[in-house]
Amino acid sequence: MTHPRAGRSRERVLTMRGIGKRFGAVKALTDVDFWVNEGEVVALVGDNGAGKSTLVKVLAGVHPPDAGTIEFDGEPVEIDSPADAQDLGIETIFQDLALCDNLDVVANLWLGRELRDGATLDEVDMEQRTWTLLRELSAKIPSVRVPVASLSGGQRQTVAIARSLIGEPRVVILDEPTAALGVAQTAEVLNLIERLRERGHGVILISHNMADVLAVADRVVVLRLGRNNGVYNVADVTSETLIAAITGAVDHTGARWTPPAPTPPSAPPPGRGRPAATPEPAPAEEAAADPASADGDTGGTVIRMPRTGSRRLPREDGPR
Repeated sequence: MTHPRAGRSRERVLTMRGIGKRFGAVKALTDVDFWVNEGEVVALVGDNGAGKSTLVKVLAGVHPPDAGTIEFDGEPVEIDSPADAQDLGIETIFQDLALCDNLDVVANLWLGRELRDGATLDEVDMEQRTWTLLRELSAKIPSVRVPVASLSGGQRQTVAIARSLIGEPRVVILDEPTAALGVAQTAEVLNLIERLRERGHGVILISHNMADVLAVADRVVVLRLGRNNGVYNVADVTSETLIAAITGAVDHTGARWTPPAPTPPSAPPPGRGRPAATPEPAPAEEAAADPASADGDTGGTVIRMPRTGSRRLPREDGPR
C-alpha cells in the first residue's frame, strides 16, 4: 500500500495538550499530548490499561478531561458530550459497531438523520446517496436492502464507517476495527481506511495488530501507563521498535511531545526509527550526574536518536 507521507502539506485538525483524567485514586491519563492532521492515519497503540480507550472517550465527549486543552482547527474547544464531538466533526466507531441487525443498510446509515419528502421518507434519495458513498469507499456490499445481520464482519464494519461519514466529519476514530475479522475481511477494512485518508479525513486507529498499524498508519502514538511513550513515523520504524515502546523496554514517559508544525510540501522524511517529535533534552546537571548518559550508553532504558543523518540498516523483509 502507498503512504502519502511526504510531498503534501497538511492542515492541523486536532491538537490535545497535557490531557489528564482521574477516576478516583486511579490516574488513567497524565499529561498526554496527541494531534491529528487532515488526510493522516494516526495509530494509537499500547498495552491493556495504557489509557487508549480513556483518551478516545475524552475526545468523543464520553469523559470530560480533568486537565489539559483541546484545540480544533486551531481554536480552543470544550467537548462535554458526544453531541459536542459530532457538532465539531468527530465521529467514533466503537468496537461493538452499534448497528441495528434487523434493519437494512440504508436504514442503518440514515437512522436518526432520515431524508424526508413531505410527510414521508425519501427512500429513493437515501438509497442513491448510500450507493454513492459506498462506491466512493470502494465498499463490497452486495445489496443495500438486505438486513445487516446477513452481512459479514468486514461488511458490517464498512456499514458502520459509512454511517459515520453521513455528517462529513473531519476526524474518524476506529476502535479495534479488525479485532474479530479474518484475513480477507481485514484487507477490506484496511482498504477502507486508505479511502478515508484519500478523502482527507483525519483517522485515529486503535489497534493491537502491528501488521495492520504498519500497513495503513502514517504515524504511531504509543501510550504506556497513561503517559506518552513515543511518537514515531511509520515509514521509518519497525514493529520491534513499537513493541519495545509498548512494553517499556524503551522509556520516554518523562519526555514532552510537543506537536510539530504541519509538514510542508518539501519536507524530507525523518530518519529511520526516529520519533516524529524529539523529547526535550535532559538538563546539563542530570547528564553530568549520570555517567551512562554522558558516554551515550543508556543501559537499554532510553534510546537517544541522532539529531542529524539517519542509520538506515537493510531490512530482512525487504524494502517497504
